[in-house]
Amino acid sequence: MSQITTHILDTSSGTPAKDVAVTLYFNNADGWQKVAADRTDQDGRIGDWLDNEVLDGGQYKLHFATAEYYERKMVATFYPFVEIIFTVADDAQHYHVPLLLNPFGYSTYRGS
Repeated sequence: MSQITTHILDTSSGTPAKDVAVTLYFNNADGWQKVAADRTDQDGRIGDWLDNEVLDGGQYKLHFATAEYYERKMVATFYPFVEIIFTVADDAQHYHVPLLLNPFGYSTYRGS
């Protein structure tokens, strides 16, 4: 069974980004449909929020609400949110999508 997980590291402080709202969407014939939503834990992570259900192949999107996170830290940010779109091609794989974040930039990669 496949999984989608994520974590956020605030590279400006070198610490996990705690309590960030993240929403998962799937792109189907009707456009982007919300699949799940959660907040990062104390380690900046969201585990498998889909309970190991079989994922439909196709495009998924993670929406990270970064403005709220930086407002709590009283830090100005250039990006009010970050969206990462990726493709699920094999429903037997684990898709870990990390976000490396700072107030004026971000990067991502396919993790394990």
